[in-house]
Amino acid sequence: MKNIYDISEVNRCMLCLNGPCEKACPKGIKISKIIRSLYFENAVGGIKELKNNDCSTCSAPCEKACVLSKKNRHVEIKNIFTDLKKQSQDYKPQTNKNNKIDLSSEICGIPLENPFLLSSSVVSSTYDMCSRAFEEGWAGASLKTICNFPQHEASPRFSAIHNHANSFCGFKNIEQLSNLSVSENMEIIRNLTKNYPNKIIISSIMGRNEAEWTMLASESENSGASVIECNFSCPNMENESLGVTIGQSEELIERFTRAVRKGTKLPILAKLTPNVTDMIPFALAAKKGGANGIAAINTINSITGVNLNSYSAEPVIHGQTIVGGYSGHAVKPIALRFISDLSKCEELKDMHISGMGGIESWVDALEFILLGSSSLQITTSVMQYGYRIIEDLLDGIKNYLLSSDKSSIKDLIGLSSRTVVNHNTIERETITYPVFNLDKCNGCGRCYISCMDGGHQAINFDNEKRIPKLIGSKCVGCHLCRIVCPARAIDKAHKTIRNINS
Repeated sequence: MKNIYDISEVNRCMLCLNGPCEKACPKGIKISKIIRSLYFENAVGGIKELKNNDCSTCSAPCEKACVLSKKNRHVEIKNIFTDLKKQSQDYKPQTNKNNKIDLSSEICGIPLENPFLLSSSVVSSTYDMCSRAFEEGWAGASLKTICNFPQHEASPRFSAIHNHANSFCGFKNIEQLSNLSVSENMEIIRNLTKNYPNKIIISSIMGRNEAEWTMLASESENSGASVIECNFSCPNMENESLGVTIGQSEELIERFTRAVRKGTKLPILAKLTPNVTDMIPFALAAKKGGANGIAAINTINSITGVNLNSYSAEPVIHGQTIVGGYSGHAVKPIALRFISDLSKCEELKDMHISGMGGIESWVDALEFILLGSSSLQITTSVMQYGYRIIEDLLDGIKNYLLSSDKSSIKDLIGLSSRTVVNHNTIERETITYPVFNLDKCNGCGRCYISCMDGGHQAINFDNEKRIPKLIGSKCVGCHLCRIVCPARAIDKAHKTIRNINS
């Protein structure tokens, strides 16, 4: 089912708290929820929520109430919903052969009601925050990393790279660890375990030496934690035996994992850094030390930009900054690469993979699952959009399963791993040509520009009719044109055998 509503207009929505548009709707339509579903690629969820409502003849008081109407042009809610209504005519409620959907998963053999956990960060730093997330539907949380030494945070400590919708696609932090004492964090674990017995509490820890690693693990188990996560990868805690320094040393990973194992019988996750060329040796070191799984990826060493007025790199702290951890949707391709590597390694087949790095929508989540992750951890999109994203994460996967021949998330784990092959085995004897859908084409000429200046000069452009035409003899099937097309008016054609004599 192809979306016919204007996604660029959807992306203009501010995703407001208690949206005024919704309060203004005379039909009581949950406008905010529907727009949010569309924003997070859950069109089916939006269609189901719109139900039989028809907005085509409405005077649209929701648009007058839109917060953007005060200073800018309001979101075209009526047009979006009218198009969504038309799209719903092509939607047929799906049920798989079992008519039963199972969203449960597991972490190191411990059942999860769903695969979604808060990752260790500011979003899981207090009892109240975790409690609110659990009430929204999150299956558990990895608490902000617990340590036995004081933290001294900088201000400001965040910077970001924004997309055209003014949401950040890349996010840098120089945040440190939990500023609560060990005893305060253990009290949080005890209370969460007591009040939410079906949720998974992961104690993320970091020690300065073997004794501290052992002590923190032991204290966490005694307080009721379900899993221990060893933070071997924080880029903001770097010295000879802390943070990312550990994650770049097989010897330190194995040694400190053994120290943690000495203090607990609980499952152990080793949270590894992507700031390495190959993660496999470090994962194997963690396994050798007694870990039961790998959490990946932590943030990437980064500088997001430079202030052109002060000439200081961001975030500017009295004219200076430090290299920090990069996260957000932009890092997803890097995270997926490491998840794929871990999943395909035969020596790690019995290790749990808890995936993270750029998950925003249910589509992102499924990609991690298909490449081998059984549990998923999220921070940056929660920081930007709130705990409420869990609704569309779960609903999107549920709708996907209903339309597939699978009934459980467990049926999807690792299904795509085999499709990632070595460079020398990929098929290179055919060309897949692009096909122009002129009904959808808006005549912008972007495909021509990109092909001329960044491709193989395989497109002609009729300036009178404003339509592109493929030059088949020059096209190599790179599909740059399809990727840059803002109207999504270019599709794939059938494959043809490459002429090796040309």
